[in-house]
Amino acid sequence: MAVLLTATTLTLAGPAVANADAASLCAGRPTRTVAFPGGEIRLYRSRQYVCATTVATHPGARRAMSISLQPRGGHPAVDTGNYTRQAGPITVHALNRCVRATGAIAGRSASTGWVLC
Repeated sequence: MAVLLTATTLTLAGPAVANADAASLCAGRPTRTVAFPGGEIRLYRSRQYVCATTVATHPGARRAMSISLQPRGGHPAVDTGNYTRQAGPITVHALNRCVRATGAIAGRSASTGWVLC
């Protein structure tokens, strides 16, 4: 019985996440990528929502990372902290609205401007 329970638990848990692409946890299709020294901002869009992450080019030691996603006319959603691989994901409701994303890793940053209009 214990063997069956262990096998069922492992089957339901699924495989371990091995890279940043699989770990993004953003729903929707990839829409835009903005590269900057040290990393990139990745945007994903579904019908009503936009999701964003900041992903480090070289994962490793903890460093300051942030991602901010703002729908036009709304308040920004922000994730800031010391991470090894990525900041986010963060999601905002953006049906028929432009969004602006800003990401930073260890003092280097990039912004998309108003996109996905």
